[in-house]
Order: sequence, then C-alpha cells, then structure tokens
Amino acid sequence: MNNVTTNKTRFEKNLYIAQLAMLIALTLLMGLTPLGTIHTPFLSVSLVTIPVALAAILLGPVGGLVCGGVFGLTSSYNAIKGVGMMGVLFQVMPFGALFTAIVPRLLEGLLVGLIFAGLSKIKPLKIPAYYISAICCPLLNTLLFMSSLIAFFWNSDYVQGLAADKGAANPFMFVILLVGVQGVIEAVTGCILGGSVALAVSKAVKGMSKGSKK
Repeated sequence: MNNVTTNKTRFEKNLYIAQLAMLIALTLLMGLTPLGTIHTPFLSVSLVTIPVALAAILLGPVGGLVCGGVFGLTSSYNAIKGVGMMGVLFQVMPFGALFTAIVPRLLEGLLVGLIFAGLSKIKPLKIPAYYISAICCPLLNTLLFMSSLIAFFWNSDYVQGLAADKGAANPFMFVILLVGVQGVIEAVTGCILGGSVALAVSKAVKGMSKGSKK
C-alpha cells in the first residue's frame, strides 16, 4: 500500500513539473514570437493568455502565477526592446511600463486559478468551470492591464494622443474604444480554445493517474 501511495505521489509530482515546464515554454514561445498573435486584415488577436489560463486551471493558482509572471516578463522584454505600445510606454516611464507589463499578468494567473478552484467544487459547474475560468483570463488581462495603463499613463502625451485619435473624452471611453472588438474576439477565442484544451488534458491526466495506481 505504501509503495502504491509513493508511486502515485511521485507520478503526480513529475507530471506537475512536466506540465508546468511545457506551459512555461509555450508562454515564452507565444510571447516572444509571432505565434502568439493571429493577424487579420483588421485586427491582431493575442493568444498568450491561453497558456496562462491552462496553467491556472490544470496546475492551480501557483501554476497560473508562474506562467502569468512569464507572460509579464516577455512583455517587459518587448518593452525594453522598444516593441509596440509597451516600447513607447517604457520610454515615457520605465517603472510604470514594467509594472503594467508584469503585475496584471501575475494577478490574472493567480485569480484564474482561484476562480477555477472555487467553481470546480460546485457540482453543476464542474464542466462549465473550465470555460468560465478560461474566458476570465483574457478578460482579467484586459481589465488589469488597462487599469494599470490608465493609472500610470493617462496624462502622458502618448496616451492623450491615442485618446484624441479615437475621440475618447475620458478613460472609460478610451478603454472601450481601444479594446473594442479585438477584446471580445480574444475573450471568445480564449474561452473556446483554453476551456476545451484544459478539459481534454484534465480528462487525460485523470486517466493516466488511474493507470499509475495499478
């Protein structure tokens, strides 16, 4: 009996480490290469929140926190390199840009893990919990990132210029107009892909766990 328990514990630890390593690698790959973005003639849809959601759902709040931190570090790297909006913000206020790149991503991973942990304990929500948690990741990413952006950069010439171009008279309208359809597409994509993959992997892992007991 002790051997069975020891084997099960060892299997679970090794599986956890393997899953976390793969999701960290996937987050790095998607955060640092074009593979993390779907380009269309009108929009660029980010997919980097998907591995963060998978880590949070499959590995719990700590796994979500770790992969969220990796996501934040890739965003920080791009900021320091001068890539995109984050690159411009880094020139305006380095501390604010790094805070905006890292802290919201840490929080989204942690919070999605806690959300899934809570929802999955409710019997009628055991399956929906995967999809609800998966959609929460891009939504939290947008909410937390934009909140930090407004807090640090709303009065900067760069953001005021963006707001003027979009006809936004206040921070709330600026967020709505800047995020817009792209945010909705990212949320739906994250929900479908993240929820489906997490559910499938979870079922596979449970099957492997049962096999390890034999």
